[in-house]
Amino acid sequence: MGQAREVVVEALRDLLGKKGVRIQEDDFLPDVIVKPESTEQVSKVLRICNDAGQAVVPIGGRTGLVNGLWQTDGEIGLSLERMNAVEEIDSVNRTMTVQAGCILQVALEAAEDENLLLPLDLGARGSATVGGNVATNAGGNMVIRYGMVRDMILGLEVVLADGTVLSNLNKTLKNNTGYDLKQLFIGAEGTLGVVTRVVFRLRPLPVSQNTALLAVDGFSALEQLLRWMDTHTAGTLSAFEVMWPEFYSYVTRDGSNHRPPLPAGDSFYVLVETRGSDPVADAERFEGVLGEAMEAGLVADAVLTRSQAERNALWEIRDDVLDFFNLGPFIPFDISVTLDRLESFVAMVRSRAEAIDEPICILFGHLGDCNLHVLLGSRRSEAFDPAQIEEIVYGAVEHFGGSVSAEHGVGLAKRSQLHRSRSEAELRVMMSMKHWLDPKNILNPNKIFAATEIAAQ
Repeated sequence: MGQAREVVVEALRDLLGKKGVRIQEDDFLPDVIVKPESTEQVSKVLRICNDAGQAVVPIGGRTGLVNGLWQTDGEIGLSLERMNAVEEIDSVNRTMTVQAGCILQVALEAAEDENLLLPLDLGARGSATVGGNVATNAGGNMVIRYGMVRDMILGLEVVLADGTVLSNLNKTLKNNTGYDLKQLFIGAEGTLGVVTRVVFRLRPLPVSQNTALLAVDGFSALEQLLRWMDTHTAGTLSAFEVMWPEFYSYVTRDGSNHRPPLPAGDSFYVLVETRGSDPVADAERFEGVLGEAMEAGLVADAVLTRSQAERNALWEIRDDVLDFFNLGPFIPFDISVTLDRLESFVAMVRSRAEAIDEPICILFGHLGDCNLHVLLGSRRSEAFDPAQIEEIVYGAVEHFGGSVSAEHGVGLAKRSQLHRSRSEAELRVMMSMKHWLDPKNILNPNKIFAATEIAAQ
């Protein structure tokens, strides 16, 4: 630790006390992590670091997939884990005010206790933090109905690099008073400011939930089924999750953790779910819509759930991505391509993947919002070539005008691919914003943009 950094760490220890500063060697995360207890302390931490030119990495629940928390040049970690309270649930206005260090599942359960819904559902709900969700504009399983995190936020409190606190904990759905500053920080991955508090818009808690797993023959039928379900379920469709056959057959193979609800071998397996307000009428409508879809030839086979345990079993099949690590090394991709181009995109990726020795190619995703996850690699570790694999997927994304990141951000891992989805003019404006709000480049440097790119502005 250099002398200048030691001076900063000592000043932070004086501010936060011994419990507020942790020093522990780590290959990737910052070895010094500070843990303020309030927005005021966050402001003072950033003021100290900014004055000294000391870089800072905001740290959430450590569930990100793009290396956004990695240190690149002696950064100090800034964890808001001690700022973890649900401060208020306003049942009249249907809002929740929560500190950024709050675990997402805690916020979800607090809303449900008031018969309200925070419609953000992630596999990492038990460890992801609200601040991290905001910083990455998280998506999840209900985007098709409720949108991304950006669509759920009414107000934010953010601390800028120099310690300035921007606090607009707005609760109104309509607030048309000039620039919507909160949008600058949602999805900015902690590079423009540190989110400390959030006001979420809550929804009525659905009292009915209907779930089914469907087998579908062919991509054309899949597209038609999505439109059919969205049109005929009276606005209650909340999930349309698609598993390609390789995904389903492997996760439900003999000896796996899951029994196959439907036989393997069909083209696609679709997990559909609706949430509504009338258990009896919603169930009848759901079964009727699926029956009509089968009669129309859009669904080859189906299994409907009758209990929460059965629903959980279906979702566990969809969420069991860790099982694929037994196949060999691969890179998990999170991309989006419009639905009309998705079949051609997959065909291109599959064709190019044939150049890989014993390829792994697994596909699944939130097809209702055009978000596809691709696991691409090789069963032979010695044949695993990250550069080749990234070019296969990101080259296809660029060809079809898609996004190299659908819901996990850019971080360090996708920084070099950003130009495939953003124009030169957009990138210049984004870098100018970074330089304006953080002229010393102390906030999560080298994420989204390299420090040298920002310095050149």
